[in-house]
Amino acid sequence: MTMNTTTRPEGLQAIDREMARQHADALTSFHSNREMAEKAAASLKRTGKLLLLGMGGSHAVGRAVEPLYRRLGIDAIALPLSEQLGAPLTLDGRTVFITSQSGESAEVLRWFEETGGNAETFGFSLEGSSFLARTAPCLVGAGGTEQAFAATRSLTVSFALHLAILAALGEDPAQAINALENPQEPAIDHALATLSGVRSVVTSGRHLQGLAEAIALGLTELSRVPCFSLEGGQLRHGPMEMLSPQMGVILFRGDDATADLVTAMATSVVEAGAKLVLFDASGRPPVAGAATITFPALNGLAAVFAMLPTAQRLMIAFAAARVDNAGTPVRSTKITRSE
Repeated sequence: MTMNTTTRPEGLQAIDREMARQHADALTSFHSNREMAEKAAASLKRTGKLLLLGMGGSHAVGRAVEPLYRRLGIDAIALPLSEQLGAPLTLDGRTVFITSQSGESAEVLRWFEETGGNAETFGFSLEGSSFLARTAPCLVGAGGTEQAFAATRSLTVSFALHLAILAALGEDPAQAINALENPQEPAIDHALATLSGVRSVVTSGRHLQGLAEAIALGLTELSRVPCFSLEGGQLRHGPMEMLSPQMGVILFRGDDATADLVTAMATSVVEAGAKLVLFDASGRPPVAGAATITFPALNGLAAVFAMLPTAQRLMIAFAAARVDNAGTPVRSTKITRSE
């Protein structure tokens, strides 16, 4: 990011400060939450079922880790907390992970008021003195409450808390830790130029769909341009009709069993004339016509940690090119205290 800080919007400067320490805070969070992570892992071994609850970026985190727990044989499902309040799944026999960056959002308070949680409920928060941390056993991310509007550091730290649990369940965290310790900063100029004239953006993935959803949320919050996310199969089933040169598409491809499906989607997007950016950690050949941002071949949280900071830089640059006061909300607040 080369914009002079004297002209860079205050909201984006706040995001810059959060991002500058997200890797260090994530590493600290991973190491400092091992005891609570082991308790959460023990709960998962007892129940074999997991319900991941959150709102906004916290729900996107749940969506991103959902397939990782399933890969370990855990029956995991991620729901918006608002949906659980309106049409609840039973808590019986389930471990519940409820995530709130602030630990104070309106839905969190109401959920505990109405249900009391259960004996297998664990919280995830950035604030150790929050309502959530006082009410349930809680994994607490390092660095305190995120001050900037759009989620950046909070996402990375929340993923690190899940990495601690996955490690306690037997997953090898080495590649993910390496991605945090050695962050890459590939250029985003070509990708930004590719998206410069679009009127809307859709993000999509397969195993990396949760990451796609997090970035779509940030794009919308910061640029105020309609940006949304569709899982790759859902994008294929009808919404392809929206593709045109005025539409931007951001795809996420990892080194996993769904890589060929993402490749096929990328080819279809190019054929439709839409503007394509491909975040690629698959190790596969590039897709002709895509503005590709390449990473080492990785999957799971290692791929998330590798791609996320660069995807954040792209969403910030996209917004900065379109909105004078990007990063300063006009209709929202950092902590949503009403439903």
